[in-house]
Amino acid sequence: MTDFAAAREAMVDRQVRPSDVTRYPIIEALLRVPREDFVPQALRPVAYLGEHVPLGPGRVLLDPRVFAKMLDALDLGPDDLVLDVGCGLGYSTVVIARLAEAVIALEEDAAMAAEAEAQLTSHGADNAVVEQGPLAAGIARHGPFDAIIIEGAVEALPDAFAEQLKPGGRIVAIFADGAGGQARLGLRTAQGIAWRRIFDATAPVLSGFQAMKAFEF
Repeated sequence: MTDFAAAREAMVDRQVRPSDVTRYPIIEALLRVPREDFVPQALRPVAYLGEHVPLGPGRVLLDPRVFAKMLDALDLGPDDLVLDVGCGLGYSTVVIARLAEAVIALEEDAAMAAEAEAQLTSHGADNAVVEQGPLAAGIARHGPFDAIIIEGAVEALPDAFAEQLKPGGRIVAIFADGAGGQARLGLRTAQGIAWRRIFDATAPVLSGFQAMKAFEF
C-alpha cells in the first residue's frame, strides 16, 4: 500500500524545492492537500510522480513541478481573487484556496465539475466554487480577477482573459509550440497582456485554445 503522506513529502523535497519553489505558503499547501484524492482511482499510486496524470481525453493533472512553478510565478496573496481554468477534479483549486482570498474554478466537463465540487466540500475549501462552462470563455460575471491560472496548454489565448483580468493582474499559462512549449507569465497593462517566459513546459492543448488555422487557396 502506498504511503501517500510520505509521497507528498518526497514530492516537495525532490521535485518542488529543487525547482526553486520555496515560498512557505505554497510548500505548506502542497504538503497539506492529498493529491491522490484528485485523480482516477486506478492512478492514485502514480499521483506523486514527476509527470502529468491523465484525467480524461486531452486533460491532465499538471505535474507537481510545473504546477508549483506556475503558482510561484503568480505570487498569490491572501487578498487575491483567482480564476482557475480547467480545474479537473479540483486539486489545483483546493491548493489555491489555501493561498488566496477566493477561487472561482471553471470546468467544462460536467462529470469533472461535479466531482470537483464534491472535493472542495470534503476538503473544506469554503472560499472556492466550481462553475461549469466553456473554458475558453472564462467567467466574466465573477471577475475581474487578480490572477488567472490555466491548467493546460494554449496555442492562442482568447481575448476574454485580458478583459477578465484587473489592471496589473497576472495570468500564467503554458504556450504550446510544436512538440515543445513554454510557461509564461502575463501582466495586464493598458495595452493588453505583456508576457514573459518563465520556464519550459508542455501539456495537452485545452479545448477552445487552439490557434486559428489559416485557409489555403
